[in-house]
Amino acid sequence: MILNKETAIKTAEVLLQIKAIKLEPQEPFTWASGWKSPIYCDNRIVLSYPLIRNFIRENFAKQIEEIYGKPDVIAAVATGAIGIGMLVAEYLSLPFVYVRPEAKSHGRKNQIEGNLEAGQTVVVIEDLISTGGSSLNAVKALRDSGANVKGMLAIFSYGFDIAEENIKNANLQVHTLSNYEYLIDTAQRTSYIKESEVEILKSWREDPAKWSPL
Repeated sequence: MILNKETAIKTAEVLLQIKAIKLEPQEPFTWASGWKSPIYCDNRIVLSYPLIRNFIRENFAKQIEEIYGKPDVIAAVATGAIGIGMLVAEYLSLPFVYVRPEAKSHGRKNQIEGNLEAGQTVVVIEDLISTGGSSLNAVKALRDSGANVKGMLAIFSYGFDIAEENIKNANLQVHTLSNYEYLIDTAQRTSYIKESEVEILKSWREDPAKWSPL
């Protein structure tokens, strides 16, 4: 869910500007899943640009307080969201933890790194939501530890139907600063892509697993 239209547009603009998101309809990328995709997103690049990371940090903080009030803890999904999650926690003067994909096999065998007590309220920070699998895995770990997960905020979402279904089934409230629709509209308006490429990009989102550029 998008909370603020102006923030969604600005977020799309800056992600394209710094090439955190790349659109290549004619020369698609291959994801680890094997999917062919005209888009590639690496929001960790945000951390290299102080003005833009501050924009992301401050809008996350503003939306967290607007939607949830002030939680007890900010949690981030490893590894992509750790940097921006830490910045948000610092900005709000809150404790910070991050959640690994699975528990370590050695040492303290933690999946959640940092101090988290049962019953504490938590807002989760994510950099990108695709199918929602890794995001919801982190939420499950937090809930299993006794945390009260209020919701999740992400920088960007592809808006796949499967992600929305998974999030609904997990009974989780999720907001994103921007999403695929705002990205394509922004890319079209700023002539980042050609008019002829708009339908290609829209068709991919409809069925990414079966999409082909040919």
